Order: sequence, then C-alpha cells, then structure tokens
Amino acid sequence: MIPALTPTYNRANLAFEKGEGAWLYTTDGRRFLDFAAGIATCSLGHAHPHLVNAIQQQAAKVMHVSNLFRIPQAEKLAQRLTEHSFADSVFFCNSGAEANEGMVKFARRAQALAGHPERTEIICMDGAFHGRTLAMLSATGNPKYLDGFGTPVPDFIHVPFNDIEAVKKALTARTCAIMLEPIQGESGIRAASGEFLSQLRALCDETGVLLAFDEVQTGVGRTGRLFAHEWAGVLPDVMSTAKGLGGGFPIGAVLATETVAKAMTFGTHGTTFGGSPLACAAANAVLDVLLAPGFLDQVCARARLLDTLLDELITQHPGVFDARRGRGLLIGLHCVPPAGNVLEAATEAGLLCVTAGDNVLRLLPPLTVTEDECLEAVSCLKKTAELLSVNQNAAEAV
Repeated sequence: MIPALTPTYNRANLAFEKGEGAWLYTTDGRRFLDFAAGIATCSLGHAHPHLVNAIQQQAAKVMHVSNLFRIPQAEKLAQRLTEHSFADSVFFCNSGAEANEGMVKFARRAQALAGHPERTEIICMDGAFHGRTLAMLSATGNPKYLDGFGTPVPDFIHVPFNDIEAVKKALTARTCAIMLEPIQGESGIRAASGEFLSQLRALCDETGVLLAFDEVQTGVGRTGRLFAHEWAGVLPDVMSTAKGLGGGFPIGAVLATETVAKAMTFGTHGTTFGGSPLACAAANAVLDVLLAPGFLDQVCARARLLDTLLDELITQHPGVFDARRGRGLLIGLHCVPPAGNVLEAATEAGLLCVTAGDNVLRLLPPLTVTEDECLEAVSCLKKTAELLSVNQNAAEAV
C-alpha cells in the first residue's frame, strides 16, 4: 500500500525536532552537525534569533495579502537587492524552479519586445540542474528526470559546459539566451571558469543574446560573495536566486536589468504567494546578517580553513577522497568509494552531508558556521574515512 506521503524521496530514517545554529537534534535525542543546511538553504543555520524574531513579529501582524496591494516588505527587499547587485528590478516568487521559469519568460519577452519574437531558444549546459517543473526538466536535460513525463518542452538546447566553441556552434537566429549556473551543484560542484563566463558575456554583447545566470544554489553569500558571478566580474542580464534567500523560508527571485525587466508589463506574469509580507520579512532578516560589515569576509575565512583541512584529509585518506571542488561554502569532495556509502558513514559519524553527481559528497554548512564546527566536521570526515577503510580491508580479507 502506498504511504500517505507520496514516496518521491528516498528519505533517511532521521526525524529532527529542533535545531540550533549548525546542529540538529533528532526526536530520539541524537545530535548531528548539519553540513547539508537544507541543501544550501538554511543560510543562517537553525533557529537564528534575528530570523526567528522577524518571522514571529511579521506572522503576528499579517502573513499574506496578495499582490493586488502594495507590500512594503517586498519593496524594501527589492530595493536592497538592486542596491547590492547588477539588477534594476526584482520579481519575487516561491522557489528556485519558479524563479528559473520566470527568468526564461523574462528573456523571451524581452527579445520579443525588442523586435525578435523568433528568439525563443535557450542554450543550456550539459550537467545543469534548473528544477523539477516540466519546462525546467527540459532545461536540465537529464534523461533520468525526463523519463515518463512525455515530450520535452522545445527550444532548450544543450552544449558541453565550459566549451565556448560549442556555444558558438549552437547559436542561431532563434537564440534568445544562454542559461547556466556559475557552479553546477547537482552534477558534482563543477565550476564555470572565469574565462568561460567572460567569453559568454562578450558573445552575448556581440549577438544580442541575453546572459542568464541560475544562482539558486550559488547565490546569497554561499561562495563568499553575495552572488557567485561577482568572482569573475561578469554581470548577467537576468538572474534567478532562491534557497538561502529566506534562510529556510520559501522565497525565490528573478533579478533583471531595466532593459529586460521593462518587458514584463502588467499581466505578463504573476504569483499568488510570491513576495508575501512574511517571506520578505524573512529574507530581509537574512540580508541584515549577510550585508553586515565583515560577514562575507568571515564566510571566506571559514572556507579557507575548510579548504586547508580538507586538502589534508584527502592526502591522509586517498582511498576515500581524491579531490576537492567548489568555492566558499559550496564544497564538493570527490569520492573513491560510492558517494552513497560515504554519506552513510558520515551520518554514522554524526555529520549530515548531501551527495551530488559524479560521485561527489557535498558540504554545504550554514554561512554562520564557526571555526570549531569546521574542525568538528573534518574530524567526523576522518572518522568516516577510517570506518570505510576498515570495512574495505575486511571485505578484501574475505
């Protein structure tokens, strides 16, 4: 008999009743160091006092009024995001997939109003992940995710990641935008090179194609800058973000230049829940912390510490880990044994992580993680490696 909760997830047998900072506590009293953070979503960790207070205060006033009325909390949040990014205007929604859907609509309508309604094709990258809606499954292009859902939505073209010549060959008179993640998360923490991003920007400027960045996972301080593309000094025309923006409360956003955003006139897009007073109060509280002087510098410092410790770990346990990837607190460890086995052993050692493609273990701690917690996480990974080595030696002996 099918369970009441539709079984679309292979859930670990863990149920958490409370959290504090980077720690989670199960209903049966166990404590885990959380280096999954809701898959890069709990940016301030668990039960952050400022975030909790902002949500409680707003919930006691008004949670939802609909976008038929002005929402001061959304206006404030949009102003702050435009002041600290390339964008001139922001549309709020509820999730990363919804933000990516919106980003495609922004790009296509901008091209149509610029006199090019034929420009509907979106060039995407092999290994991408843009969400689970039907259109974003097609933008992702992974056959496993598309299986059983009918004919893919047309006009999403895929090329090899980090290959500018492949992008050029894919360009046609119908190309609307080039859409990519600055660092691919789901396929194994694969980063776009700064050179590739610069080449894409130049190509878009030359051809009138729009550059669209998916920063659902890489944005909101995850890499040590507010948005990951800032490291390359390359600005998009339109960008999606979500995950860490609400610190665990659902909110997504499409950020765009005036040239793109002005195409989205009255009635061209909408959302029931997006940009609610409660969601935007949460996101404003997250930005209060992230934009405070020195906070992102602290994220970079924690990242440097983890980089050093993890490189030592790889040297000490080459039979378990053989490479480190990523930037900031978006970290991937390439595993020698199956990553699922490593994840299971890490959980047994008291550390929560997430797997990714290409046999990678993802480490996504809260941006508020402390030095001691970084040390504790690596200690757990050493126990993980030792446990796996013992099991491997025992298997070989048999």
